[in-house]
Amino acid sequence: MVDLESEVPPLPPRYRFRDLLLGDQGWQNDDRVQVEFYMNENTFKERLKLFFIKNQRSSLRIRLFNFSLKLLSCLLYIIRVLLENPSQGNEWSHIFWVNRSLPLWGLQVSVALISLFETILLGYLSYKGNIWEQILRIPFILEIINAVPFIISIFWPSLRNLFVPVFLNCWLAKHALENMINDLHRAIQRTQSAMFNQVLILISTLLCLIFTCICGIQHLERIGKKLNLFDSLYFCIVTFSTVGFGDVTPETWSSKLFVVAMICVALVVLPIQFEQLAYLWMERQKSGGNYSRHRAQTEKHVVLCVSSLKIDLLMDFLNEFYAHPRLQDYYVVILCPTEMDVQVRRVLQIPMWSQRVIYLQGSALKDQDLLRAKMDDAEACFILSSRCEVDRTSSDHQTILRAWAVKDFAPNCPLYVQILKPENKFHIKFADHVVCEEEFKYAMLALNCICPATSTLITLLVHTSRGQEGQQSPEQWQKMYGRCSGNEVYHIVLEESTFFAEYEGKSFTYASFHAHKKFGVCLIGVRREDNKNILLNPGPRYIMNATDICFYINITKEENSAFKNQDQQRNSNVPRSFYHGPSRLPVHSIIASMGTVAIDLQDTSCRSASGPTLALPVEGSKELRRPSIAPVLEVADTSSIQTCDLLSDQSEDETAPDEEISSNLDYAKGYPPYSPYIGSSPTFCHLLQEKVPFCCLRLDKSCQHNYYEDAKAYGFKNKLIIVAAETAGNGLYNFIVPLRAYYRPKKELNPIVLLLDNPPDMHFLDAICWFPMVYYMVGSIDNLDDLLRCGVTFAANMVVVDKESTMSAEEDYMADAKTIVNVQTLFRLFSSLSIITELTHPANMRFMQFRAKDCYSLALSKLEKKERERGSNLAFMFRLPFAAGRVFSISMLDTLLYQSFVKDYMISITRLLLGLDTIPGSGFLCSMKITEDDLWIRTYARLYQKLCSSTGDVPIGIYRTESQKLTTSESQISISVEDWEDTKDSKDQGHHRSNHRNSTSSDQSDHPLLRRKSMQWARRLSRKGPKHSGKTAEKITQQRLNLYRRSERQELAELVKNRMKHLGLSTVGYDEMNDHQSTLSYILINPSPDTRLELNDVVYLIRPDPLSYLPNSEPSRKNSICNATNQDSREETQL
Repeated sequence: MVDLESEVPPLPPRYRFRDLLLGDQGWQNDDRVQVEFYMNENTFKERLKLFFIKNQRSSLRIRLFNFSLKLLSCLLYIIRVLLENPSQGNEWSHIFWVNRSLPLWGLQVSVALISLFETILLGYLSYKGNIWEQILRIPFILEIINAVPFIISIFWPSLRNLFVPVFLNCWLAKHALENMINDLHRAIQRTQSAMFNQVLILISTLLCLIFTCICGIQHLERIGKKLNLFDSLYFCIVTFSTVGFGDVTPETWSSKLFVVAMICVALVVLPIQFEQLAYLWMERQKSGGNYSRHRAQTEKHVVLCVSSLKIDLLMDFLNEFYAHPRLQDYYVVILCPTEMDVQVRRVLQIPMWSQRVIYLQGSALKDQDLLRAKMDDAEACFILSSRCEVDRTSSDHQTILRAWAVKDFAPNCPLYVQILKPENKFHIKFADHVVCEEEFKYAMLALNCICPATSTLITLLVHTSRGQEGQQSPEQWQKMYGRCSGNEVYHIVLEESTFFAEYEGKSFTYASFHAHKKFGVCLIGVRREDNKNILLNPGPRYIMNATDICFYINITKEENSAFKNQDQQRNSNVPRSFYHGPSRLPVHSIIASMGTVAIDLQDTSCRSASGPTLALPVEGSKELRRPSIAPVLEVADTSSIQTCDLLSDQSEDETAPDEEISSNLDYAKGYPPYSPYIGSSPTFCHLLQEKVPFCCLRLDKSCQHNYYEDAKAYGFKNKLIIVAAETAGNGLYNFIVPLRAYYRPKKELNPIVLLLDNPPDMHFLDAICWFPMVYYMVGSIDNLDDLLRCGVTFAANMVVVDKESTMSAEEDYMADAKTIVNVQTLFRLFSSLSIITELTHPANMRFMQFRAKDCYSLALSKLEKKERERGSNLAFMFRLPFAAGRVFSISMLDTLLYQSFVKDYMISITRLLLGLDTIPGSGFLCSMKITEDDLWIRTYARLYQKLCSSTGDVPIGIYRTESQKLTTSESQISISVEDWEDTKDSKDQGHHRSNHRNSTSSDQSDHPLLRRKSMQWARRLSRKGPKHSGKTAEKITQQRLNLYRRSERQELAELVKNRMKHLGLSTVGYDEMNDHQSTLSYILINPSPDTRLELNDVVYLIRPDPLSYLPNSEPSRKNSICNATNQDSREETQL
């Protein structure tokens, strides 16, 4: 290989010593050449071109000067006409010669010289090689006609009175005005509306036509009627307006010919201008025009950025946004890249919205469109994702770019962003408020399995309503349900509140109970003044401060409430903190506990994580006194509160059998060591000591570690929770975490089976392999065999997630078609299965558990239409599947983002309720069921007191289940012959209605018994005669249909059993006759204190954080159980 150094020639000897002394600088100075750039711009022509054409500001000044010269020349012509005395006679010399004074001639010559020089100079600077192109331009020809005769008259004085059509300079002034506007736009770097430019051109064209016609008619009539300028103006206006009075007419043939020519020109020029104006008007109607800077600075507006605007999305936003009184004066500017939809256009033409909503077609990625929307002056910007696209990740990417563009253009504008995938959330952490759809969706689906109808509870809380829905209905449950749906979350500073000011220095539970008893408000959380974290039910140890911000549930906020007994309280001399007797108990607490002989001490037993203890007093005390409830103490007695070791679950293990203890040895509590996406909130969970091999996560495949191939073989003690989804997205992780949270008792953990259409990714399996009893199976809900293998026959809940691939359809509302039909099939095959479904469109909820001839469903449909006509935002709330929490649409949570503009705490509170965020000291949402042993409490107020005094829980609502009326629902199979026989007494139906909750369905009766009763019923009807023939025939038809439906279910049951036998599965436990169609369920949010408790009521609770009861709960919560060495360390896990 040749040496590279030998190829470089050595320097000459004379340079070596000098280079050694001077270094590199010496030879660089000798060889440096100064280069001047852009020498072509230093020529005289280029400098003139830079001044007259290229430079926007100097060019604008030249155009303005030229425009002024043309107007001056027209003004001089008018002065000449006015000063001229009309001469007598009809000679043609009056057409060619005029009387022009010497000063006027001098001014016109000066203007002509300047104009001609400027025209020749600009022609020279814009010359590009074709001289005829410059000469034959109309502006150049007009300039020659108007300027050259005056210049010639300098050298030929006899031509000073020669007529020159100087009035044609108006067209040159119009041309200069157009150029001036263009230079103005370039100079200020702003583009005015094209509509403004076109209107200006149209007006200037019309003025030039009229001015030309006036001057031409007046001059040509010098040999005729000697018309003045006013008469010529009158003639032109009458002629161009097609009125034609005929009192002023041209006499000479030349003037008549001129009028004909001008009319022809007008008929050609004006329609072209009007056509362009109409086209621009139509385009402006599509694009929406601009939102003026003056309006943006004097009015308040928000901007809504969407990919495509649908009518449902628009109405949800407008109804929720303008539901708040202080937002009535705001304007909504919609920025959308697509053309306005026909339905959207029709809605925006309604006067109520046309004065408030401005639609702009444009992109948030263009600064020009953001400037049109005046984004920098906006009060807020809402950026919504398009959830109807198949590729939801691509939709998120578009949302992220829009958020970045808005933040770059208007850094101070608050951002409210909706994102679909949780893994994309960290890209927009800078936004003020973010709602991740899949996080909320899966968390609500998970809580629906353990706290029924959580999705309905959250949906009603985040919707603005006055609680007037259903008040016109004859059904009592609809009135109660509609009235309680008006409850929302509000906030107020404690010292400024009438509700809570008197509880300063008291415990949180004391303030919550007494505020509910006295005012009917439910205090659910607080926030310290110096802390941004909201604490839901911080417990009895929390002492209320004057500067605390209180969060409460009520029909309306305190500022809009009136207190009728306020004057009585002011005149009373009894202080609010007065205590009665030695018990140190407030007067209103004694009133709350009236009817009791003795007052129990506060329950100091170890708090169970499964639910509060509402047991009756001991047997020995029943003979001496009635059941009583302990008072809620002002300040918790810390010595009486035992610190239960909630992490080791000793309370569970002491009562559990030996085999259950051995099965639970592998469980511990800690933070999940692996999260599938960035930005997930760490939650303390039940975990395994060692992660499960991926092969063991497959439910239907055996491996070297186990030989189970179906859910039945595992022998689970609790019923399954099955999730049917298309793919194992990262959002599905948020379904598992709430169900494995540390405050869920281990003995109540339900196995989770993921029924996936596509196999999950490895990183998702890494995340779920640490959770106990979590499995997956590749299959579809379309396949009955897959459903049976995953254990649908003994599942507690079946969660059906809307598939992403079907969210986009040619017809919008058809996106849910496949999900609805599949759920209907499940409903028919497994009638006892609790199915929870997520849909794309809320309007499709009416098809869930669809019964074509169900009279009760038809009545609810009519009620929904009436509520929608009354302007309700919750017209769908009376649909039985939604009221029962069996179905929801994630689009209903869009209002959560909209409400955040007024209530910036709503997203935080909702995330705490759903378990998406965990804050030390903040409680969590759970539920308890009212049993027969709890009915002694009687009312909701006494339950409130019992919970606050014993466990510190705060109830927020009731989930109630009732039976439907027999005569209104086709789904009721049982036929009571006695009830039908006594048709004369109309009160029997009301009596049956009052006792319907204790009635049982006769679906479990034998077939011969049903046939025998139906035959007896038919014979009795035949003996009664034709008195009620129409009603009797209808009842017979109803009975036959019910019998037909029963036989159809028998066929479906046989089909299911045959498939189970074919797969080798046991049919034990499959109850084909257990039908829950005869019940309806609904939610009562923050019911009145005197609401009676009923059997099987489910009470929603916000339970204090169990970790806050531990003495050293603040440190060491970050310790995870990943490093545990043996099974015995489960009991020693520290927080």
